[in-house]
Amino acid sequence: MSASSELMPFGGPEAATALDDAAVAVLPVPYDLTSSWKKGADRGPAALLEASANMELYDIPTASEPWRRGIATLGPLICAEPPDVLANLVEARVAEQLAAGRLPVVLGGEHSVSIGAIRAAAKVTAGTSVLQVDAHADTRESYQGSTCSHACVMARAREVAPIVQVGIRSIDVSELPALDTSRVLWAHDIVGCAREERSWIDRALALLGNYVYVTIDLDGFDPSVVPATGTPEPGGLSWHHVEALLATLARRRRIVGFDVVELLPTAGQWASEFLAAKLVYRFLAEILAGRASRKS
Repeated sequence: MSASSELMPFGGPEAATALDDAAVAVLPVPYDLTSSWKKGADRGPAALLEASANMELYDIPTASEPWRRGIATLGPLICAEPPDVLANLVEARVAEQLAAGRLPVVLGGEHSVSIGAIRAAAKVTAGTSVLQVDAHADTRESYQGSTCSHACVMARAREVAPIVQVGIRSIDVSELPALDTSRVLWAHDIVGCAREERSWIDRALALLGNYVYVTIDLDGFDPSVVPATGTPEPGGLSWHHVEALLATLARRRRIVGFDVVELLPTAGQWASEFLAAKLVYRFLAEILAGRASRKS
């Protein structure tokens, strides 16, 4: 599939790569059917891609230019059907990229876009586990009549893979009976840690296997860092918390794919859009550097 003529390629025109030459495939999924408060996450992928065109493409921590490994931006997956239909469509698209040996990066859209991507990763790569960065547990079995709602993402994920949940600070009482708290790193246990304190990261990694799919809901960040999301929760993670987690993970585990979801473009809050784009690029830099170091 060629890059969309409607959306900016990730990293801007300079970084655009033909799919056959790419190590990374970015899949925008502008979907926002089940979100339950502020709407507009369907505009998130376009805003993130637009912001990405304004990044410097040299990554300082890895001393690398990740775009030179090839980043192809696929045409957006447009779906107006219920989220169970969307999950099947995303699963097929992501499985196709995994089969071709590319790293899939899904840009949401609401969090339900992650269900199909997680299923694809678990089917294609045996032993995959899932790391979630989020404010909300998202483990309801059903929500507003759907088992594939944004509030059910991790309930569906744990059906196909072990999960680890980081930054959680909001749950419904109905989620408690099935919640494995030994695999939850609560936000209040993380945010008080000094910047150099990394024991919580070691704990998260110890719960994960060698192959990891990562789903990042931007409301995992504190609203002072990312205000432009549909359901912001106080008491969240900082840029440094999330960056350190992802960098350490990429060095010690094989990342099979990831998504960034729940960006809700908001007037005057373009810093959130830029952070989301930078987060994708920084994580890509660490993943690609980690893979290169393991080959050497």
